[in-house]
Amino acid sequence: MLYYLAQQKSADGWDAARATDLECALSQGRRHHQVLAISVYTALHAEQSNSRVQVDAILEGTNALKAQPSRSAGGTVRHSRLPGDVNENTERALLRVLRKLLNDIAIQLAELTDDVVLALSLEVDSPLREDRLGKVWQTALDESGIRQTVMPITWKGLEAVDQWLDHRSDDQALLLLVSVVIAPDAPQGTAEAAVGLLLGNPGTQLALVPVANLHRPEQARGESAGALIHATQLALSWAPLPASGVEHIWRSGIGQKYHALVTTVMNEFELPLSADRKVHDLDALLGHPGAAAPWVAIALAAKTVHRGYGPQLILSGVRCTDAPLWGTVLTPVPPPMT
Repeated sequence: MLYYLAQQKSADGWDAARATDLECALSQGRRHHQVLAISVYTALHAEQSNSRVQVDAILEGTNALKAQPSRSAGGTVRHSRLPGDVNENTERALLRVLRKLLNDIAIQLAELTDDVVLALSLEVDSPLREDRLGKVWQTALDESGIRQTVMPITWKGLEAVDQWLDHRSDDQALLLLVSVVIAPDAPQGTAEAAVGLLLGNPGTQLALVPVANLHRPEQARGESAGALIHATQLALSWAPLPASGVEHIWRSGIGQKYHALVTTVMNEFELPLSADRKVHDLDALLGHPGAAAPWVAIALAAKTVHRGYGPQLILSGVRCTDAPLWGTVLTPVPPPMT
């Protein structure tokens, strides 16, 4: 009996340790960002219009992908282009776009103290050399009036969101994501776009009212339908959210080789579901946004959530069209407890 009791106690200890480890892993996986500020410009954002018109156009399925003169190809190419003079110098056009982005973000940052640090993940796809890009960025930053210290980080793309949640979830700093695609080398089927997102940690950021919650993204561990289904399941579980709770689905930056896989995933989860569920194929409406693919979808989805819509699922690719896809979930911010 004593031997049995000792064995049982040892087994119970291991069970408790495993349960604790699982609880810690789930808690870490379910960390999320608060979306604090959004700035997004696509071909559907007219020079004098506000961002609401752009979101309306996307939700209504307005197509901006068309044959038109290109900044880089020197001829007529089917693509979408940011508003402005097609003959404008690329450096000047980039500076103009960055000014708009940073001025939008600066409105929110004006409510914060000067000692807040902004961790910057900057991705710019343009024909400009690295040194020229740096000067254009610094000029736009200096003119924006942003008082906070900006510190570059090495993480790029959705990996920046994932790594931040793992390593800096209790950080006082805010994560500033800026991605611009302008005058791509091979413009056929592409989209010029510019996105700025300001993200904060829920436990350390109390000054700004969040627009939406951005949950941990998951990248497929392979190129099969099963790998993408598993990644989507994980992305939904981090919310946590059942597939039936998704109200809008966004597709962005998905290469031709993955079209069938995405359809398989949507059928597996019955994501098209009923008539009130919306699927927004940004590649069909705007073209492939390159490095900005996930950010365009996240920014537009967050603005949709802010309007009062429910959870949003994003399936997105990256600059390399052959790289495995990502699944990401955005949910509304729960009302404050009274």
